[in-house]
Amino acid sequence: MSLSGGWAQMRRIDLGELEMSNMGAWPALVKGVIAALVMLLVLALGYNLYLKDLLLQLDQRRADEAVLKQQFASKARLVANLGPYTEQMKAMETAFDLMLRQLPSDTEVPGLLEDISRTGLGSGLEFEEIKLLPELVQPFYVELPIQITVTGGYHELATFVSGVAGLPRIVTLHDFEIKPVTPEVGPKLRMNILARTYRYKVPRP
Repeated sequence: MSLSGGWAQMRRIDLGELEMSNMGAWPALVKGVIAALVMLLVLALGYNLYLKDLLLQLDQRRADEAVLKQQFASKARLVANLGPYTEQMKAMETAFDLMLRQLPSDTEVPGLLEDISRTGLGSGLEFEEIKLLPELVQPFYVELPIQITVTGGYHELATFVSGVAGLPRIVTLHDFEIKPVTPEVGPKLRMNILARTYRYKVPRP
């Protein structure tokens, strides 16, 4: 039966004459339409009540799967590079230990002052002052400032700065101030300089 023919047949049926108690006698076309509507209603209810939540869960599982794949790939790269990372860590620990050994302990500070004095005298300078200033506590280390005042020629001053920078212990130089000494003393320069050395701050247990 064509669609147009079926529609014409539906128009000839008087729906008011159809009785619910006698559904078995309804025309086949009406029964088919009712069955199709019931099937659509069941499918719609099934989708909204059951399939919709399942599809949302499926989408979530797919999103979780993508995240897990990325995490797995990242961890796989870490595992693949574990050997080089371990070697780098050992090299860093060795370098750190070496730097710590270059930092003076409290008992080595007098020896460091002697090294600075010896370097200055060996460069031909005269010391007017060399004294320790109060410590400056930082989060991971402690600064030990040393105020130094020396007099001498330009080349002697340069030799002294180079010698202090080359000491086995870590010493940094800051706040240079060079001025000529009074003419009565002769053609000399006076240099005020702040040297800083450091010691490792041992963390509290």
